[in-house]
Amino acid sequence: MEFPGKIAVMGGGSWATAIAKIVLANGGEINWYMRKQDQIGTFKRLQHNPSYLTNVMFDLNKITFSSKINAVVADSDTLIFATPSPFLKQHLKKLRRKLDDKNIVSAIKGVVPDENLIISDYFHEIYNVPNENILVLGGPCHAEEVALERLSYLTVGCTDREKAKLFAQRLKGSNIKTSVSEDIVGIEYSSALKNVYAIAAGICHGLKYGDNFQSVLVSNAVQEMNRFICAVQPQNRNLCDSVYLGDLLVTSYSKFSRNRMLGTMVGKGYSLRTAQMEMEMIAEGYYGTKCVKEINDERYKVSMPILDAVYNILYGRISPAIEIKLLTENLR
Repeated sequence: MEFPGKIAVMGGGSWATAIAKIVLANGGEINWYMRKQDQIGTFKRLQHNPSYLTNVMFDLNKITFSSKINAVVADSDTLIFATPSPFLKQHLKKLRRKLDDKNIVSAIKGVVPDENLIISDYFHEIYNVPNENILVLGGPCHAEEVALERLSYLTVGCTDREKAKLFAQRLKGSNIKTSVSEDIVGIEYSSALKNVYAIAAGICHGLKYGDNFQSVLVSNAVQEMNRFICAVQPQNRNLCDSVYLGDLLVTSYSKFSRNRMLGTMVGKGYSLRTAQMEMEMIAEGYYGTKCVKEINDERYKVSMPILDAVYNILYGRISPAIEIKLLTENLR
């Protein structure tokens, strides 16, 4: 069967819902895996996701829902994973079918906790998926703006450039522009790090630091991101491309950014637990902070003062005001 074949969306959150909208806009049908059967039942009754992007209506004739992951995998050629990184292992726990003959698309912007692996490495090392069958989806693209049909840009990464082009074409539409890249490592780590830096931006906003300082913070974040990614995999990449810098900017500044929101609440004095409970949504930067901190400390030892500051605030319980004040002395 010609790539991508039958597509399955794996996940029931806002980003999974936005991706389903994008894929279905170009015709065809999809399988859609959601862990909770009651969510599927309510979705079918209302014709929209009952919990996320509720204004997006779907043609149910084009969707085959299932809460059985093995059935969905068996009936699909390309699996788009759009679950929060902390829950990926939990979703896959019931999986009994092999994935080495499937195409895996990661729309997850994070690192697998405990394993400390980016998503592509996780599927390659744990599930033996060939590298050429793994794609990643990146770019400055909030699910909420996809729902509003605002112009958005996506980058498809894959070591097989032709496969990336084919999948990018499958996503391309009047409101979605696409590009391709072979920089899997750069896209994945920048996607994880931009969440961390968005938390930092939120903390500073909550502490009432102004736009002047925010610009310094983000420009230093770009340099820090570049140092780390080059240490992991040196290659000729331009961090000014939208998949890197653009994603960092939108996540640091947008009102739709969960990570910025978490940081803002912490900066305003909310306890971390209270902030997480009130948000009722996952801010992946919280988990990404610990993962990348451990990866850097154990393997690369790159200077990352912003990452370290966020880690100290979230995990060391150091006062945000004190920690950010110390950070200001390290930025230029």
